[in-house]
Amino acid sequence: VQPNNYSTFYDDQRQNWSIMFESEKAAMDFSKQVCIAKCNSSPVLDSVLCQDLLLGEGQGVEAGDSVEVAYTGWLFQNHGLGQVFDSNVNKEKLLRLKLGSGKVIKGWEEGMMGMKKGGRRYLVIPPAWAYGAQGVAGRVPPDSTLVLEVELRRVKLAKECSGSDGLSVSSRDSPAPSPVPSSDGFSAD
Repeated sequence: VQPNNYSTFYDDQRQNWSIMFESEKAAMDFSKQVCIAKCNSSPVLDSVLCQDLLLGEGQGVEAGDSVEVAYTGWLFQNHGLGQVFDSNVNKEKLLRLKLGSGKVIKGWEEGMMGMKKGGRRYLVIPPAWAYGAQGVAGRVPPDSTLVLEVELRRVKLAKECSGSDGLSVSSRDSPAPSPVPSSDGFSAD
């Protein structure tokens, strides 16, 4: 996925190709289908499949960072999207979590690593990285592969970064002092 509705890929001969889409939605829909095709063509899914839909901006998130996300989760059934088992997209509240804290399934946390603010990512999560053999009563059958679409709305980085001149700068890459943080600790934007 590239800016301005472009995607690039390599073919089997390592030749680079670019596709420009008419709209952001068309580019995202194509990327989702690529991810589903990757899943269906792998003999055994033993790790989380990640496919960026939108790249976002800023620094990639890592363990210890606090994030707020909008998400939808589907069961992966009959080689594609099955029923929705959970979503907060049409709700008031975003899901707030600290990456690495274990608040959500392991595959979800793993799949979000490196995402940037404003980014959207599609994740295909095998049972071992999700709810495993126990599932979730009434919502997720045992041994289910899950598909999540995650949008990273807010980010609070765990540590300060050091600028190239050796001076410490805030996590927003601004040499000026940060404004007073809002009461919930997330940046106002």
